[in-house]
Formats: sequence, structure tokens, C-alpha cells
Amino acid sequence: MLFSRLFWKLVLACAGLNLAAAVIFGIIVSGWQEAQIIEQVDERLHDAALLARGQLADLMQAGRSDELQSKVRQLGEETGLRFTLVATDGSVLADSEKESLAAVATMQNHRDRPEIIHALARGEGVAQRTSATLNKPYHYFALRAEDDGRPVGIVRAAVTTASIQAQARAVRRIIWGLAGLVFLCVFVLSYWLVGHIIYPVATLTEAAEAIADGDYTHRIYVPNRDELGMLASSFNRMSQELDARLTQLSQSHDRQATVLGGMIEGVIAVDHRQRVVFANTAAGRLFGFRPPAAEGRTLLEVVRNHELDHAVSMAISTRQPQRLETFREGAEKQLSAIVQATPLPGDPCPGVVLVMHDTTELRRLESLRRDFVANVSHELKTPLTSIKAYAETLRRGAMDDREAAVQFLARIEEQADRLHHLILDMLMLARIESDQQGFDIGAVSVAEAVAQCLEGHRPAAEAKHISLSIVPAQPECFVRADKEGLREILDNLVDNAIKYTPAGGQITIRWSADQVLARIEVEDTGIGIQADHLSRVFERFYRVDRARSRKLGGTGLGLSIVKHLAQSFGGSVAVSSETGRGSTFTVHLLLA
Repeated sequence: MLFSRLFWKLVLACAGLNLAAAVIFGIIVSGWQEAQIIEQVDERLHDAALLARGQLADLMQAGRSDELQSKVRQLGEETGLRFTLVATDGSVLADSEKESLAAVATMQNHRDRPEIIHALARGEGVAQRTSATLNKPYHYFALRAEDDGRPVGIVRAAVTTASIQAQARAVRRIIWGLAGLVFLCVFVLSYWLVGHIIYPVATLTEAAEAIADGDYTHRIYVPNRDELGMLASSFNRMSQELDARLTQLSQSHDRQATVLGGMIEGVIAVDHRQRVVFANTAAGRLFGFRPPAAEGRTLLEVVRNHELDHAVSMAISTRQPQRLETFREGAEKQLSAIVQATPLPGDPCPGVVLVMHDTTELRRLESLRRDFVANVSHELKTPLTSIKAYAETLRRGAMDDREAAVQFLARIEEQADRLHHLILDMLMLARIESDQQGFDIGAVSVAEAVAQCLEGHRPAAEAKHISLSIVPAQPECFVRADKEGLREILDNLVDNAIKYTPAGGQITIRWSADQVLARIEVEDTGIGIQADHLSRVFERFYRVDRARSRKLGGTGLGLSIVKHLAQSFGGSVAVSSETGRGSTFTVHLLLA
């Protein structure tokens, strides 16, 4: 209990309240007591001044200065107070702190002293200040002396404030000592009361932690007959029921694990607290977790999917099956699954079984089909629309203008060639993807393939004043590929480089080999490719600049053909580029 945070929160809260009450009590009582002390001092000074006035009034009226000074000093010694006799004009007649009349004569006029002013005006005056004569703080009480109603002087009694403060300090010590004693007693009582309340709570917490750790046989005893005792009894019944339910589930676990582990569908079983009881390999693969490590953890912690967690909650609360489609971002692609959440029979519901059908590949194929249909439709529509427009223009009279007719027929022929190339590329790509393209895989000379490629593209490069070169010439090497397939790869890469390299640029082909792979690079000084497009340039019909690509006669399938041909030969293709400085396409093929 001494390590219970709730216990110390309550104890410290009570201690804080008690301390605040003790401090407030001490401040109020100390202030009141100090006021009482000052009031008592005022009464004492009043009585002393009244006594002095009675004894000295005749001497003041007679003007017997020597006797006044002697009598005032005697009164000061007997009472321990300071007495001062002041004339109505403010001059000092006698003072108990002075040795002689000569010393009294040196004292300042007192007509501007607050207590003197008030005494002359109202009969008596009180003030607390530092004496200008003795340079000590005093508490003054002044009383007016009269003869037949006529003021004849002022009798002033004073005591040093040090004595008043000493009395106040003594009283404050007593008051604060009593406040501290009361605080200590109340703190001990609070400690005992809070401990008496917290003990059952700590026992319940310990039992809850034991059950959370898997000890469902743990029972607690709380002697209280209040709500805490009822809570302990309810807790025991709950843990007993939970133990019974989980025992039933565990009895069938081994039989189910063999069957469910071999399913291609993902299966996860959770208890009524949404903690994973079982998960097969397919579920772990789909949601990215290790099934053995998931048992005993909450479903949300394992799958990190709020929609799935909500579906399980709904299945438990409504006892109705829930169906949903969920998505998760995988390492390389988005994964999708159809999930059926079925509550287990029982009252209350002991848990839920989730069956997950992986639809990732289905969604990917649907997306590819939609994209392919859309792209093909668009690519076919463009040349067909142009052919139709030129044909209609010729039919409506342009054919009579021989020069215009020749131009339109050239455009029709150009669009027909583009359509022809597009269809050929699509057929080739389809044959490659369906493994219907027959390849004669053998040892192919890279140097020979590069030379033939450059020879075929040299006229187009010279027309744009583009330099084609092999830098530097590497030793002869042979790769495992189809001769025509390798030529198709090089043709597409060099053709693209010529199209997207400005006049006066340069295209360089180099190759090298290690123990396993040959590396063929086609580097240009063209316009380059933006970084956010690099991951998609090998997709079918993907163009970085659609308008420029169509203007140059591209079909959008060349790089896709390069990728699939390289993969068919057991290799790969990659690209690096910097906008405005050119691109480098790298093909890796197995050495023959």
C-alpha cells in the first residue's frame, strides 16, 4: 500500500488541506492576538497617562519645571514607560528619558507629532513611529491635561515597540505550535483513514493485474461490507466465469489450430476483451504480424486497423455478423481483404472469429484491366479520330485540291503507321506477358547487338545532330538472351533517347560485366525525368509528358516492353535521371 500512487495522492491531498487550514488558522489567530496585545498596550498607556496627569497637573499649572522633570523620571523608572510632558505650544516640559532640564531643552518642538495633534484636538491621541529624539520605534499614547476646561499641556506615555513585538512573538510561537500539533494529529488520522479505504482497492488492483497476466484462478477477500466488498465479490464471480469460458475455448484450440493453420484464408479468434486467442499464418501475412507473438495482445495492437477493431466491437455488442472490406499499406503495394466477423455463441458473447479473404491480387488485376482498357481506348481513339477527320475533309472537297489532298493523305498514312505500331507493340507485350512469345535463349554478343542498334538509328540521330558513341569500348561479353529480344531492348532505349534529346546532344552506350551479370547502360543528355515519375516510367501507356510523347510518335509501350523482355531473360531494368541533364537506363542480364 505504501507504493500505491492513489494512496499517496489522497494522503497528500488531505495533508495539503490540513496544512492550508492550519496556516489560515495561525494567520487569523496571530493577527487577532497581536491586535489584542496592542489594545492592551493602549489601555496600559492610557491608565499610565491618566495617573501621570493626575499627579503632575498641579505642577504643570504652577510651572515648577525642576519638580516636573524629577517626578517624570521617577514615574518612568517605576512603570518602565517613557513619559513626556508637552506644553500646548509643543515645547517639551519634561521627559523621563532625559537626565536634566538642560537636556530637555534641547528636544525638538512636538507640536507636529501626530499623537500631540490628536490629543489637542480630541483629548487623546495614539501613534506608532520612530522617535526623532531617541531614534527608537515607540508606541505613543497622548492625553490632554485641562484646568477648568482650558488645556494646559499634554501628558504622553510611550513604550518601545520591541516589547510589543516580543509579546506578539511569544504568542505566535504558542499559536503555531498548537497549529502544528493539530496538523500532525489530523495527518496521522488521515493516513489511517485513507489506508483503511485504499487497502481493498489495492487488493482489487493486484487481482486485476494477476488476471491480466493470465492467472484466471486468482481470488480476493475483502472484509468490508460496503460497496468495495460487493465489488470484490463481483470481481471473483467475473474471474470465475472468465476462467470457465477460456477453459472451454482452450480445449478445442489444438484441434482448430491444425485445421485453421492450413487455410489460405486468414483467421483470427479474439475473446470478449478483444484479445487475440488464435491467429493463423495467412492472417499474419495479410496484416504484417507474427501469429505466435500476437496471442494475448489486443486486436487493435496486432492489426493496427481501427475499422477491423470497430467491426469486432459491433459483433460483440450486437451479436450479429459484420462484413467489411479493409485496406492496409504494405511494403510495396496496398493490401486488401474481405473480412467476415462472426460472434461466438454464448451469453455473454465470449469472443469473435474473423475470416479474411485476400483480395489484393483481384483488386490489382481489376485496376490493371480498367487502366488498360482506358489507355488502349484513348490511344486507339486518337489516331482513328485523326484519320476520320482527314478522310471527311477529303470527301467534302479537299481531294480536289491536289496539294492539300497529298498532305492529308500523308497525315492519314502517318496516323495509320502509328496505329499499326501501337497494335504491334500491344501484341508483342501481350505475347511476352502470356509466355506465348517463343524466345531462342542463347549466348548473344553485346557488342554486336549494340553496333547493329546504333547503325539502324544513326540516320535519325544525324538528322538531329546527336552524337552516338560507345564510351569506353568494353571487352567482348555474351549474355543469355534472345538475339532479336536484346535488339528490341536496345532499339527502344536508343529510340527514346533520340526522341527526348535536344539537337546537339549525345547518347552513350557502355557495358561491363562482373562474375554473374552484365550491365548495359544507355545514357543521354536529354530533358531528363522528374523524380516523382521515375517509379512509373515502365508502366504501360505511362508518359511523363503526354503531349510531347504523342508529337514524337511514341506509343507509351516501349519501356514496358523493355522491362518485360529483360524479365523474360532473367534480368531487370532501372533508370536514374536528373531533370535538364539527361537520363541513364541500365539493363542487367545474366552472363552466358
